[in-house]
Amino acid sequence: MKVLVATEKPFAAVAVDGIRKVIEEAGYELELLEKYGSKQDLLNAASNADAIIIRSDIIDAEVLDAAKQLKIVVRAGAGYDNVDLAAATAHNVVVENTPGQNSNAVAELVFGMAVMAVRNMYNGTSGTELKGKRLGIQAFGQVGRNVARIAKGFGMEVSAFDPFCPDEAMVEVGVTPVHSVEELYADNNYVSIHIPATPDTKKSVNYELITKMPKGGVLINTARKEVIDEEGLQKALADRADMKYVADVKPDNAEALKAEFGDRVFFTPKKMGAQTSEANINAGIAAAHQVVAYLRDGINKFQVNK
Repeated sequence: MKVLVATEKPFAAVAVDGIRKVIEEAGYELELLEKYGSKQDLLNAASNADAIIIRSDIIDAEVLDAAKQLKIVVRAGAGYDNVDLAAATAHNVVVENTPGQNSNAVAELVFGMAVMAVRNMYNGTSGTELKGKRLGIQAFGQVGRNVARIAKGFGMEVSAFDPFCPDEAMVEVGVTPVHSVEELYADNNYVSIHIPATPDTKKSVNYELITKMPKGGVLINTARKEVIDEEGLQKALADRADMKYVADVKPDNAEALKAEFGDRVFFTPKKMGAQTSEANINAGIAAAHQVVAYLRDGINKFQVNK
């Protein structure tokens, strides 16, 4: 069987070595498609692949049509909105992610941007400290839990909203559960967003929600740009000159926001949350192990489609 690693943004060399070791020790063939120039390159390579490991690469119906032998796609990372889940299910292809492998990297970036925001983007003016401030975490999954852990080190008061997480799981790590997203935004100086982009969450962080934040509020987004109502965000920042927005996901209206609000907004040039050597290696090798577990034993613990 052939396992294709299709990465327009390649894994680090050490991660590729680790992936190769896992795949070849299982008796499978590994093919690399890195920095490919066109979708046709991906279609050609996928045509005889039994499994595909990707990062931010797009797996849509066209790719699935071309990949006649495909059994599983593993997205090395937590998010999987770059894979057409319905089309995969229709083609009897399992889709998995690698939850938790990038979580510390993303959480550390949250605080890199938070410190930069409260120190006024290091522009030489007097800022504020995180100690003693209130942080709200929107979604208490693997990343959210790491954000809470780091926040405690800063001496912050931490609460979280996640309708799918039991209160007890938050309380046992010193996090206060809240029971509505409106309460989360109203009660916290800082809100860190970790929700996926789904039909229910797209544009859900809107003007009404953002403007519930207390004076001096900082909104931090390392999730997906689609969860933000960008017009609502722009209006909120215009109406609330005390607020800031920092994101690891450049919005479509980034230039307009930067022109209007200057140092009150910041966006990384591309999604950087998982861009550490450690996360790169962890996610890639985890993906390889999951491919082998499925092809050899039918184990689909991290399947995200039905």
